[in-house]
Formats: sequence, structure tokens, C-alpha cells
Amino acid sequence: MTAEKNLITYLVGGAVRDQLLGMAAKERDWVVVGSTPEEMQKLGFTQVGKDFPVFLHPQSKEEYALARRERKQGSGYHGFSTETKAVTLEEDLSRRDLTINAIAKNRDNKLIDPFNGHEDLNNRILRHVSPAFTEDPLRVLRVARFAAQLSQYGFELAGETRELLMSMSASGELEKLTPERVWIETEKALKTPRPSLFFEILREVDALKIIFPEVHALFGVAQRPKFHPEIDAGYHCLLSLDRIAELTNDPVQRFAVLCHDLGKANTPDDIRPSHTGHEARGAELTNLMCDRLKIPNKYRNLAVRVARYHLQCHQVLQTSSEEAIELLSQLGAWTQNSYVEDFGNCCMADARGRTGLELRPYPQREFLIQCEAAAASLNASALLEQGFEGKALGKELKRLRAKAIEPVIEKYKDIDELSYACPPGQES
Repeated sequence: MTAEKNLITYLVGGAVRDQLLGMAAKERDWVVVGSTPEEMQKLGFTQVGKDFPVFLHPQSKEEYALARRERKQGSGYHGFSTETKAVTLEEDLSRRDLTINAIAKNRDNKLIDPFNGHEDLNNRILRHVSPAFTEDPLRVLRVARFAAQLSQYGFELAGETRELLMSMSASGELEKLTPERVWIETEKALKTPRPSLFFEILREVDALKIIFPEVHALFGVAQRPKFHPEIDAGYHCLLSLDRIAELTNDPVQRFAVLCHDLGKANTPDDIRPSHTGHEARGAELTNLMCDRLKIPNKYRNLAVRVARYHLQCHQVLQTSSEEAIELLSQLGAWTQNSYVEDFGNCCMADARGRTGLELRPYPQREFLIQCEAAAASLNASALLEQGFEGKALGKELKRLRAKAIEPVIEKYKDIDELSYACPPGQES
């Protein structure tokens, strides 16, 4: 006898939504009606968390939550009271965020859809379930994330939901979100098929300036049409995000591309629109954003390097072997934590994140990878045996590495016309 046989259970949420869309459900969540925590534990379920009555199935480990109603009693994520006694399935579904997530399915595969979520699925509409939607400000980010997650289906915001999101942005509630909750939702968005849509929708509902002011500040910043046909720095950021999303599913690389041009937002007026020095300013802003949102170091480490050195990557085919070695060293080449390949992907996305230049050749990426490989056999051990030490050791190692990459430089010297490069000191 399975643990849930005597329980009244319903499949709910994303699993039902994805099945109706013809997608494979990544995980299944269940609602249990008419039970108690004591009965669940007696049947072998393990309770998880302290705030909500959620249990793990003893065999499948899937989540089974008691149907509940919630009431807002204070500000913030924990300002809710929860009740599970005599709660109906419809009451439980009514507390959910979007109608497409408020559909249930019983054991006979019959849909229970009190808020017409199936119709909204068919019409590709993201619509809030009830006014209670406003009780959790994180839902602003969740709606934007769902749009990015389901981007291939072309979902649009219902007009009344768009207005509600804008009112939530204006309410001051978004400022009360903890950095941890913001980052968790952002990281999920970075893993979606089209993360740029997450930031685009946040901007449309006036939330981007609150959650990501550094990114919001890029919109309306002009760039020189010679290098940026799309002109607007914010639009370039979103285009570059689309390009990196085509190259890799890695959220770390996608975050780095998001941050690569943050420094253009605070370029002094007297040097606009060249944006000279935006790389160093962007690296500083990236660090500050990572501090504010408590973003893990694996994201910070690549993002800061991309912000600081992407212009050098664009120009690397016009530099000396010594300068190429210095760039590779800054990228951790020849170490266990080499960023060379990921960095090259991000810079290629930047170069292609421009209107009409989406397929431009970018040999710089392969150039850096080949240079790293060409000097990979050189290390300090052999030089130590020869008596080199201190600064002399480092200098000789750089000299040998520069010599080792000369054949790669020779190989690429005739394809400069395929590269993306702008004059030293200019924008990228």
C-alpha cells in the first residue's frame, strides 16, 4: 500500500501547466485535502520547513502540501498566517500567483480549473489569480521569470496584471525583498531560454530601477552608431543576453554578459558617447551589485573579468604577444580556475549583441584558447630548477609564454579584417 492511497491528493502547479503545454514536467507537486500533519507523519511522510505544512513522500520524495489558506498580517515574506483546517482545493488554488499555475488534476486526470487557467494557457496570457497576488512582492519577479521561462510560447501579460505589477513597483514593497530571495529568482531567470525577457518585463513594470538600478541606468544611454547600430546601451545589453543564451545554458556566463557594460551608465558627460574607461567603472559597479544582492563569487569572478577586460579581448589580434600573455594571466590561464573559454564566449556575445551583427565572425575567442594551449606546457617548476626565483622567475615565464604563442599570432595575422576591434580607448 502506497503512503498516499488513503489521501485525497491533486497534482498542481507547474507540473499540470507543463503537461498541458506538451512539455516534460521537471518535478511534480501535490496538494492534500482534508488531512492533518499528524496523519501525514503517521503515513510515513517527513515534514520539511517550519512555515508551511509541506511533506516529502517516503518513497518518491515528491512534495505533498496540505491545502492551506494564507492571510497577510505584516510586511515581508514572513508576514503571513497559515491555516490548514477544513481548507478546500479551490481555496488553496486561489492563493496561487497566476491562473496558469492554479490548475489541478485529480487521480482520474480530470482538470480542476476554477480560475480558467487552461483558457489563459491556450491564449498565452499571464494573468494573476486574485487581488491577494499583491501580498508577496516577489511575485513581480516571478511573473517576469515565467515569461522568460515560457518565451517560446509567446505569453503576454494581461492588461490588468500589468497594471497591478506597476502598482506593486510603486508601493515600496519591492524594497523590502531580501537579497537572497531576489537572487534566487534571478538565478532561475538566468537559466531560462530567454533571460533578457525577464529584465525587459521588469523594466516595463517599473521594477528594474528598484531591483537592478545598475542595469536600468543603461537604458537611454547613447553609443556611437559606428560600433553600435542599436545605439541604446540598455538595448545592447538585452541583445547580448540573447546571444549568450544561444551559446550556452550556463547562468554564470549569462550574468557576466548582463554586467559587461554597466560602466557606460556613469560615463562623464564630456566624454560621451565614446565611453572611455567604462571597463573599470563597470567592474566596480559589478562588485557593488554583487555585494548588495549577495551574489555568489562564482558569478562575481567571471562578471568582473568580462567587465574589465572585454575591450582588450576585442582588440587582442592587434596587440603584442606580451600583451596577450598579460590578458591571459588576468583570466587565470594555466590554472585550475581558468576563465579563458567562458570569457571568450561572453566577449563574442557582446560583439554580436548589435543590430545586424548577430552572426559576425569573432576569431578572438579561438585565438585566446589556442594561445592558452600553446603555452600550457610551460610552468615554474623547470625554471626553479634552473635557478630562477622571485621577479626573475615571473619575467622569464612570461617571456617563454610570449614566445610560445608567436605561431598562433602568425596564424591569425591575416584575418584581422574578420575581427571586431575599435580604436584603443574607444567604446566596445
